[in-house]
Amino acid sequence: MFMEARERMAWDFATPVLFRQLPCLSQAAGCSPVWLQERLAGGVFAAGLLAEMTDGDGGFRTVANTWVSYLTQGRGPEMGEGTGPLTVGFGSRTDPAEASDTIGPEYTFGLRMREAVDGPILIIKTAWGGKSLHTDFRPPSAGPYELNEQEQEAIAKRGLDLDEEAAARRERSGAFYRLMVEHVEEVLADPARVVPGYDPQQGYELAGFVWFQGWNDMVDGGVYPDRGTPGSYDAYSDLLATFIRDVRRDLEAPEMPFVIGVMGTNGPIENLEPRYQPIHGEFRRAMAAPAKLPEFQGSVIAVQTAPCWDMRLDAVAKKRDALNGRKRQLEQAVNKGEISQDDAAAELAEIATELAAPEIQGLWDRAASNAAYHYFGCGKTMALIGQAFAEGLQSISRDAR
Repeated sequence: MFMEARERMAWDFATPVLFRQLPCLSQAAGCSPVWLQERLAGGVFAAGLLAEMTDGDGGFRTVANTWVSYLTQGRGPEMGEGTGPLTVGFGSRTDPAEASDTIGPEYTFGLRMREAVDGPILIIKTAWGGKSLHTDFRPPSAGPYELNEQEQEAIAKRGLDLDEEAAARRERSGAFYRLMVEHVEEVLADPARVVPGYDPQQGYELAGFVWFQGWNDMVDGGVYPDRGTPGSYDAYSDLLATFIRDVRRDLEAPEMPFVIGVMGTNGPIENLEPRYQPIHGEFRRAMAAPAKLPEFQGSVIAVQTAPCWDMRLDAVAKKRDALNGRKRQLEQAVNKGEISQDDAAAELAEIATELAAPEIQGLWDRAASNAAYHYFGCGKTMALIGQAFAEGLQSISRDAR
């Protein structure tokens, strides 16, 4: 199944990632692309990182002496844990306890950290889709979320009970923060359950934390009603700074290095439609802002993920969108009787031929599995992001020395 260089991915957005160490225990951030390999052969990526990921026999490497505990939710309502040596399969899962054919940044993160660490590595990954920092991962010191005036007005217009809605939001506040911390504490109470041969006398070090999330905050116009204007996401910056302090406190690791994976969907800001540029630009600035605080100098780094965006795939997506848009226009015109089926047939056939061309459909089939806000489900993108997170974490360690 790995012989078709397909890069499918199912993406878990709200995924803090905790990385720890057993004299170097780690956890990398969690999304989950899946992908297969050979059609990527021949490029710089294939000659470099892809070559390191593969085992020479048509499969992917299992990273030596590197282990994973992965808490997530599959297709159903139940949470579950998957454990095992680090390899492909710790991305998005249908069943939390069963390996998939997907990866997230954790795979190449572990590959790169393996090069820098002598002892065993444990990656403790927690990942769920559709989660926010303002509510789901809200840090305890921020207090429960309180509905703002505009949200209260919107609730009243929908005829809902304001007290019930406010209570429900307060109840949800921090629920996934607590799940994350509880899972980390549970794993660290008995590392040998995940890491074979773990020696309690040797102990472990909490070597770092990676946070990679953002979409559900960026698009929430209720919580951030002025989004896209200067300072419109300052509350996110404040919450993320509080999150870092609380995680360090709750895990009793006051100096633990922290990597902020700055959301990079759509690549460079100038690649976005003009109407979206201020929103994405302001949100990226807000995500990176805590790394500039004096208290976090030398221990928190913001890693930009926009450079990992696949611009070739982006161009194909835009071409597909344009062709499909024109196809819909023609079909609607036929349905409305504005033109005849015969008049539209030639152009529709032309569009179908162009959509099926290898440079469009061929690349899309092997490199994408999801929408742009899920990084196209592109495994190459996730691999590059994981590598960037590891390099960021290592730069903090070097600076500390």
